[in-house]
Amino acid sequence: MNPGFTGSPLDRVDHLRNDEDGYRALLSDWRARILGLDGISPVLSPEGGLHWQSLADIEGEAELILLGMADGKPHFVPVTDVRGDAFRTPALWSALNTLPSEDAAIYGTARSLIDWHNNHRYCARCGGSTKLFRAGWGRKCTACGAEHFPRTDPVVIMLAEYEDQVLVGRQTRFPPRNYSALAGFLEPGESMEEAVRREIKEEAGIACGSVRYVISQPWPFGGSQLMMACIADAQSQDITLDTNELEDAMWVTRDEARAALAGEETSRFNAPPPFAIAHSLLKHWADNG
Repeated sequence: MNPGFTGSPLDRVDHLRNDEDGYRALLSDWRARILGLDGISPVLSPEGGLHWQSLADIEGEAELILLGMADGKPHFVPVTDVRGDAFRTPALWSALNTLPSEDAAIYGTARSLIDWHNNHRYCARCGGSTKLFRAGWGRKCTACGAEHFPRTDPVVIMLAEYEDQVLVGRQTRFPPRNYSALAGFLEPGESMEEAVRREIKEEAGIACGSVRYVISQPWPFGGSQLMMACIADAQSQDITLDTNELEDAMWVTRDEARAALAGEETSRFNAPPPFAIAHSLLKHWADNG
């Protein structure tokens, strides 16, 4: 099971990030490739993969993040000053459904780093301006010298299971008939298992017991997140919705889950897209009854 946004073929070459001379040499390498972006969305090649440009295609001054190396060529992405969550645009959604998994993983890394840089142009310690360092894997304050590094926020995403059924829910922003696993951020001082039980209880009013971890996935939207997929043993099927979080929730069988995952027109609901870990989690449960 290979969840979306994993499997990048790039070597992240951490040993080069503190080598300023080496970084500058890579910036002048004629073989260097620059990830093509339309705002913050990926530009696709005629073959349907990511579009890579040369350094000569970059207009004006741009901060460049070293994504990694492949076939001896450095691969960069510019820090585009694009604000807001462009995740739900039809063009981006379509691209993510067709991109090869390796390319989606590269884009996910680039997207997370661009968002982080745009949100850290000023120092959290003194308010001074920051500049890129460590080949784009950090920013340093020009006033107090504080160093800031990209962070990943942990998120639990889970299915509650009861007597061979699992709970799926939908938010108002979802497309019609779309349902997914429940999810939420870990809070300070909380384990993954405690977060799973708390989120299910808060959103659906269902108490759960044991929790088993399944798989994880980086998620590059709304900030850089690590989605940790789990299945929890529910103690009842009595749903009490928090309507601030969910529009609806329902219990589904394995057959109903399989029909949704297969995209059958007569399915009870529409499953999450294949690049989302909720799809991988639901498929894992449906296939392992």
